[in-house]
Amino acid sequence: MQLYIQILELHDLAANEGRKRTVRRDVYANVTGSQGRHFIGIVGPRGAGKTVLLKQMAAADPAALYLSADTLPHDADLFGIVKELADRYKYRVFLIDEVHYLPNAMASLKRIYDFLEVRIVFTSSVALAMQTAAHDLARRVRLFTLDYFSFREFLQFAHGEQHASLSLDQLLGGEVSPDHLRAGRYFAAYLAGGLLPFAMEEAEPLPLLAGTLDKIIERDLPQTLKLRLDELAVVRKLLAFVGRSAVDGINYSSLSTNLGITKYKAEQYAEALEKAFVMQRILPAGTNLLREPKVLLVPPVRLLHVSPEQAAGGLREDFFALAMRQAGIAIHYLKSTRGQKTPDFLIQHNGMDIALEIGGKGKGRSQFKGIATDRKLVLAPDIAPQPDRLPLHLLGFLAT
Repeated sequence: MQLYIQILELHDLAANEGRKRTVRRDVYANVTGSQGRHFIGIVGPRGAGKTVLLKQMAAADPAALYLSADTLPHDADLFGIVKELADRYKYRVFLIDEVHYLPNAMASLKRIYDFLEVRIVFTSSVALAMQTAAHDLARRVRLFTLDYFSFREFLQFAHGEQHASLSLDQLLGGEVSPDHLRAGRYFAAYLAGGLLPFAMEEAEPLPLLAGTLDKIIERDLPQTLKLRLDELAVVRKLLAFVGRSAVDGINYSSLSTNLGITKYKAEQYAEALEKAFVMQRILPAGTNLLREPKVLLVPPVRLLHVSPEQAAGGLREDFFALAMRQAGIAIHYLKSTRGQKTPDFLIQHNGMDIALEIGGKGKGRSQFKGIATDRKLVLAPDIAPQPDRLPLHLLGFLAT
């Protein structure tokens, strides 16, 4: 009985904290509006705000109970706990935070789904393990992603500014408001760490980001990939190498050559770090499957390795890839067969091939020489909108 008293007390504390958080992430409406018998898993990087989301849900729904798995005994019977709380206290929605702390968590969730008339929303900071949850639970679970702030969300949370989302057609047509353009004054702060939700309460977010990466490398990767201790040192070197290098030419081959590992290992580590929301891999345009992906980082990881001045070009491409992923827009990188400079990326939209160059103020149409596409567009910070040039920060309004 004492265990259940403690659970209820912690729930009350969580719900009270949730009531204080009046501004909600965009994904909140998607999660709470999801109808059906399925359970819901929330996937995202460490520090993205998954716990806050569950606490807000606990505050909004009297039939919901917040349950932090890391406060339960290690050998706790999740099925028995949920059954008792449902039978005795009539809770029907269980918000289970950090579910990976429980042994055999996925098996317990399957059993709950099959035998109890309740709904489960669960999170885990072990993002790698969560990627397999949908497969393990088959039809029983639907996954949602809670990412770092989009630029639009950052403006809302950090500065209280409400901005409408932009469609890709609006962006390409230059249909943006003066408010969208003026928001660019906050873009540097966003890239420097403002996209991290925990930066809302921390004046210096980068040391906390470094600690988060330590947890991913020391805890998440070994648990998911069964890596040896000596391999963890290689993963750290890989991250540092990417962070300190120019973005062009970073692929499996360059990682293999510079780190003294096989291309297979380079691919394995990069894939794992992508699933942990640390890296981003961009496939080349075309159908030649032998061409390797370009390896980028999730901003602002690059700032852990080099100064803001040195990181500027890489951060812009990191942001571009993140913004397009958050908006659900597929991108590819462009690479010539003879080594000459090409635009950075290609997207396909409404039957058009659109080449995009990401750069500073000085970038112009010379980058597109010899490139045959339907549209050519330069995206750079602090530039005035023109038919072939747009401010880079506008991509941060595409996320919905």
